[in-house]
This record gives sequence, C-alpha cells and structure tokens, in this order.
Amino acid sequence: MQFDEKDLALLKLLSREFPTIASASTEIINLQSILNLPKGTEHFLTDIHGEYEQFNHVLKNGSGSVRRKIDEEFGNTMSKKDKKSLATLIYYPKEKLEIVRQEEDSIEDWYKITLHRLVQMTKRVASKYTRSKVRKALPRDFAYVIEELITEKEEVQDKELYYNSIIETIIKTGRAPDFIIALSKLVQRLVIDHLHILGDIFDRGPGPHFIMDTLMQYHSVDIQWGNHDVIWMSAAAGHWASIATVLRMSIRYANMDAVEEGYGINMIPLVSFAMNTYSDVDCSQFKVNINEEHYPAEYDLSTRMHKAMFVLQQKLEGQLILKHPEFGMEGRLLLDKIDFEEKTVKLNGKEYPLKDCDFPTVDPAFPYELTEEEFLLMKRLDHAFRHSEKLQSHVRFLHVKGSLYKVFNSNLLYHGCVPMNEDGSFHVMNIDSREYSGKALYDVLETYARKGYYSKDVQERVKGQDYTWYLWTGPYSPVFGKDKMATFERYLIEDEETHKEKKNPYYGFRDNKEIVEKILAEFGLTGENSHIINGHVPVERKRGQSPIMCDGKLLIIDGGFSKAYQSKTGIAGYTLVSNSHGLRLVAHEPFESTRAAILNETDIAGDDMVVEEHLSRIRVADTDTGRSLQQQIAQLSQLLAAYEEGVLVEK
Repeated sequence: MQFDEKDLALLKLLSREFPTIASASTEIINLQSILNLPKGTEHFLTDIHGEYEQFNHVLKNGSGSVRRKIDEEFGNTMSKKDKKSLATLIYYPKEKLEIVRQEEDSIEDWYKITLHRLVQMTKRVASKYTRSKVRKALPRDFAYVIEELITEKEEVQDKELYYNSIIETIIKTGRAPDFIIALSKLVQRLVIDHLHILGDIFDRGPGPHFIMDTLMQYHSVDIQWGNHDVIWMSAAAGHWASIATVLRMSIRYANMDAVEEGYGINMIPLVSFAMNTYSDVDCSQFKVNINEEHYPAEYDLSTRMHKAMFVLQQKLEGQLILKHPEFGMEGRLLLDKIDFEEKTVKLNGKEYPLKDCDFPTVDPAFPYELTEEEFLLMKRLDHAFRHSEKLQSHVRFLHVKGSLYKVFNSNLLYHGCVPMNEDGSFHVMNIDSREYSGKALYDVLETYARKGYYSKDVQERVKGQDYTWYLWTGPYSPVFGKDKMATFERYLIEDEETHKEKKNPYYGFRDNKEIVEKILAEFGLTGENSHIINGHVPVERKRGQSPIMCDGKLLIIDGGFSKAYQSKTGIAGYTLVSNSHGLRLVAHEPFESTRAAILNETDIAGDDMVVEEHLSRIRVADTDTGRSLQQQIAQLSQLLAAYEEGVLVEK
C-alpha cells in the first residue's frame, strides 16, 4: 500500500491512540461488531410550547415504548393492573415508592418481585446496545451490580441462585429503593437513543425553562429552532423589539413566572411604568389568561402591562422595518396609518374602525419614536435579559445543540418550511446584495442568527439580531412561513378578514412528490428512505387532516402538544419514532397532571400508526453513525497496513 505524506501524518496521530497491531485490530473488531447492531431508536417531538409536565411524561414513558416493552417482556404472565403499576414505577420511581411503602404489608417481598421485573426490563431494553454503550449509561453507584445482573454469566451453573443472592443482598443492605430508582431511570434512558426537538420550546405554556433544564441534562439531543425559540434567543442578546415581543406574549398567556422566577428577570420597572403611564387608560382590549373574578387586582395590572408592551412592540418593530427595506415589510407599518380623531386605521387602502386607539405614548407626528420613559424602561429590560444567567446558559445551549435545519439518517428536519413561490420555485431573498434561496437561504439566516449572539463586531451583532427578529415574523422566514403576523389586527380590528395570515405556497405543495423530492435533493438527500419531518402548523386530526403526506415522504408532527391548540387538533401532540423496524407515529392523549399519572397510573400514549416498515432491520451500518464508523475502520485498516509493512513502528 502506498502512503503519501498527508496519510502518514494522519496515521502517526492515530498511532498515539492505537500504538500496536493488537490494539488497532481490536478496535476494528469492536467497530465492525457495532455496525451489525440494530440502529438506535430516535424520537422526534415538536411545538412543545412550555408544556413541561406533559413533555417530561413523554420522555419518561418513551412515547409508549416502555409500556410496549413491558408487554413484550411479560406477555400474559402479568396482569394488566401489574403492568400499569410497573410502568408508573418506571416513570416516577421515587414518588411511586413512597405510595407503595405506605400500602404494602410485606415490602421486602414487593422489593424482590419488583427488582426481578426491573432487571428483566433492563435486559430487554439494553439488548440492542453494546456492553460498552450500556456501561456508559449505568449510574455510578450501582454500575458494577447492574452489569452483573443484566449480563449473562455462562460460567455460573445455578444462575437463579446467583441472581437471587445479589437481589437479596440489595434488599438486606437497605439499598432496594435507590436501586429501583436507578434501574427505572436506566430503562427510561435506554428506550430513547437520540431525541430530536423540531422547534418551539418557548411560549404559551408555563415551563419552557424547565424543559430547557431537562434538555441540557439529556444524553443525546439536537434542536431545530422554531420562530418562538429565535425570538427568545434574540431577546437574550438584548434586541429590544424581541424583548417587547417576548414580554407581551408572556403577559398575554400569564406565563410571567417563567420570566420572573425561572429566569430571574426583574419586572418592577415594567410594573411601575404601566401603573404610571396607563393608570387612567382603558386597557380592556388587552385581555390576559388570568381569572378576572378571582384575581381582579392582578388582572387589572396585567392588562396595563400588556398594553404597554403591545405599544412598545409596534414602535420597535416599526423602527426595524424602516431600517431594513429589504425585509419587504412596509405593510406592517400601521401606527402611522391611525387616524386618532376618527379612531380608524387605513389597511390595504381601506379604513377600519379601531376597538382601541388610546395610546398615551404615541405621538401621531412621530409614531415610532419612544418616549423618554419608554427608552429608560427598555434599557433596564435589556440589561435584565442580557444578565439573566439561566437564560444565557439556555440560549448558548440552543446555539450549541441547535440549528435552523438538520440532515440526520436520511431525514431532513426543520420547523416550518422552505420558502417557495406559487410556481413551485424556491423564493429568492436579497441579503447584502446577494441572492439566496433554498438551503442557501437557511444557511445565511442561521449565520446571521449566530452573529447576533456571538459577534464581537457591534454592527454585525446588531444586524444579526435584526435578522433573527426577521426569522420570527418575516414573510419569507423559513420558521414562520406566512405573509404577515397579524398582531395589530387581532388586537384592534373587529373585521376577521384582516386577521388572516396567508401561508407560504410551500404548504400547498406538501403532497406534491416532485416538489418534495426537489426539496430533499436541495439538501443532498435522495432515495426512497428519505423524508421531510417538520412541525409548526398543527394537524387538525378531528377534521380529518393527516400528518402523513406525499405517500409518507413528508411528515408533519405538530399535533397540538400545547394545550392552546388541543381543541383544534383533537389530540395532545405526536411523537415520531424511528427504530430499526421503521417509522411510526404515536398520537398522545391529553395529559391531566403528573400527580394524576402517579395516583391513577394513567398514561397518554394513544394511537400508534405505522408510517414505514422495513422487511429487514436497519443496522447501525445504515446510519450516519455507521458511515462515520466505516471511515474509522478504513483509517484503522490503513494504520494496520502501515504497521505490517514497517512504514510505522509499533510502540
């Protein structure tokens, strides 16, 4: 074999890790064995919108995978009641143990039975992985004991006695509860090999900060940003229009606990501003999700804060639109179209009466200018967002683990759409005197989003933040996908025709095989097993809509995870599961609460729909990981040849 200088340089580096023929050969054998294992199970979720309790439950139950594994392992040897109890124990081991210890007469017998069952379950879920991978997942305190229990011991003649003695020792030493918790968490860990989040972690629900904490601790995850994520990312960078937007929505949906307690952002400046500036102003059009009858003072203050942030958002967005004519958003400049005397607004050449135009801080001559008080308020909010340690850590994680799109195992993942024209061509956007469309548009907008957070150049950072805001609401943003965000109209104009937001032509082409394959090819994907997976637009299953389009080539997995959408969808979200057997969609039932799930042993995995089934199991060799391992094998084979031919000397 011939080796050029570049090859030799790389092989010398590799030889530091594998200094002998034996070590290189062993690694080749190990990698080759991994290639023949079944592929790991991937789970895809989207549009979580702050619904932490439901999200947490879906991770714990593996979108129904845990219950399915229990059925496979125990079949008819266990009653349905016992299966439900075992599943609930695996999901919430600490909480369930507290209940069991109060109810069981013979807790040691229960420990013995339960430990045996959990060991069987652990063996089943660990069977598709290498010992090395399972070993890395083991909890440190019990790693040795668990490995003994789940590894077949050929040399042990009386296996039952051997395993029973280990379990009895665990019980006698008082470690049974901790061991049960450890095994339960290990089962949860092994049923999902990799997690994909297709955007919109934030807004609507109360717990986005808890979801982010969970994802930061998760063993393997990637995130495709949604428009509700990028607006928080931009706000964290100190972008004023984004901060105003985030706060308006948080107030509107009564999610200020996430802002104040979750992220430690001080709202006293906004409270003071709203009380002073809007004290004698009618704010009844700015409703919030608080029970007015039960909490009248809180409701009243929230409506004033709500109106204050609405006005600030309109002003700050107007400034951005005037600053960036290339955004093509002049139609969203509406404050200057208000006739304050007539209480009307001119929209698309037509006059509409306004439900409210009592805006004490808006100067009709200079409607987009901030008052001195508004300017000082935004400065203080800017400082609070940029100095929230937890928010900054979450946004950095979104940058590290996230992107606008991802190509993974022959699947194209993105939140919203690929902006298109009516004729099916990719829409061209002009940025810095250059034209971008398709994948290139995604790439350049992602670059600007990263500059908006990381760039040391002030002008580049500001520009990046402006483009990140465009991603939130721009007419050709791939994560928004509509001609406008009709915030102004929904708040202030009665005529519902003005509320309509026209979707990008992309959404009309999702059942067109030629267009779908064109999009896949744009991102480098071809072949029957390639798919587009996206969310953003809820599938209204109760009206007969299907998440499976274009003969399974395109999958929309937004089924209303957020409670705000469940009345439309009829379900509580989807999980797409990709394993070695193929693809299936799991539709979730509405989740009552964690407490109800524990006490009543209820679950939320509903219908299970097969999308694609493979005749033979998909192996690791068929995945992106497999291709990477094959490259490593090729390099190690070169190293082996270099040793054998004397080009390199073993150490």
